[in-house]
Formats: sequence, C-alpha cells, structure tokens
Amino acid sequence: MTTNERYKGIIEWFSTNMPIAETELHYGNPFQLLVAVILSAQCTDKRVNIVTPALFQAYPTPEAMAASNPEAIFEYIKSVTFPNNKSKALIGAAKMLVEKYGGKVPSTMEELVKLPGVGRKTANVMLAVVFDKPAMAVDTHVFRVSNRIGLTDNSKNPLETEKTLVRNFPPELLPKAHHWLILHGRYTCTARKPKCNECGITKYCKYYNSNPLKPVK
Repeated sequence: MTTNERYKGIIEWFSTNMPIAETELHYGNPFQLLVAVILSAQCTDKRVNIVTPALFQAYPTPEAMAASNPEAIFEYIKSVTFPNNKSKALIGAAKMLVEKYGGKVPSTMEELVKLPGVGRKTANVMLAVVFDKPAMAVDTHVFRVSNRIGLTDNSKNPLETEKTLVRNFPPELLPKAHHWLILHGRYTCTARKPKCNECGITKYCKYYNSNPLKPVK
C-alpha cells in the first residue's frame, strides 16, 4: 500500500465516521482555550475541564489574570500536573497578552511561542482551533497513532511528525485531522493495548497488517 493510498483511505473513513471532530477542552473564547491548553500539558482534558470553570469565573480576562499572582492561581489548578510551573506560566502569558498584544491572543506561530507556557504544540492548537489555519499540533496521541498506523515512517520527534502530516493531509483538513488522530488515540488506538477489534481503519493500518497475532475481526 502506498502512502497516498493509506492517507486517502484513512481520510475517507474519518470523514464518513467522524465528520465532526473538535477539542474536548471546554472554553468560551480564545483566551480561555489558551489557558486550557497550557493546563492540558501532560494532563487529561477531563481534569482540566474540572478546574477551569472556577478559574475562568475568577479570571475571565487576561487583564484579570495578569493582576493576580501565581500563588492565587495555584489554588485553582493545584489538582493538575505541575501546578507550580503552570501557575507562573499563566500569569506570565496573561501579562504578555495585556502588555504586548492588547489583551488579544496573537494569531501567528512566531508570536504565540513567545508566550510563557506556550510551545509549538500549544501554538498549533490555537492556530488550528481558533484561527482555522492549516496547522497540525502533535501531542503524544498524534505522535503514537501516526507512527503506529503508518502515516509517518518511524518519526523520531513531534516536529518530524508534524512536517510529514502537514505534507500529506490536504491543508483544509489539517485542523480536523488533528482531532481525528487525538480522539482515535484516546479511545481506540490506545497506548498499551490498541483496540484493533473495534477499529475501522485496520485495512490501512501498518501495525495491524504486520502483526501476526492481530485479533480476528
């Protein structure tokens, strides 16, 4: 099977079976999504969604958060991973948004990655979800699934994966494809034991078709 055939088959399956694919993080505006994505680093969306309602109520704008301090933010997010670092990052990001961007979330990779707590993955999420740009955020799910099913050829790092996916997915599908791969990795193509018997894309999956112990469907 060629790479083009694999991408074509996978795109067709997801387009039919998952026509709506969106982030599972809860947010009401770009600032809230930025906060939620920063909090989601090495943490589940479910946990983030538990802490953000009270956080957003207390700090509904970058201005409100910028006027606070890491110790106060910590009390709202202490149940997420690395709350100390994330508290400092949120304050720093809010202050930069206010001081440099007029309280608005910037819309370019170059500007986004300057914000404390924002790396390339977070920036790509913002570009794809908020600004509908042809960006591909690579988290652990996207990295694992892409290598496993054969969308990438044993990529060594997230940037290599990102470049391959951007090159092969149609630009207009990239924002949705990001969520296709995340959701597939979260619920079906799980890390320790992929649920191949529940998967709809085994026909195109490199792992499944090279596994002599694959389950009978």
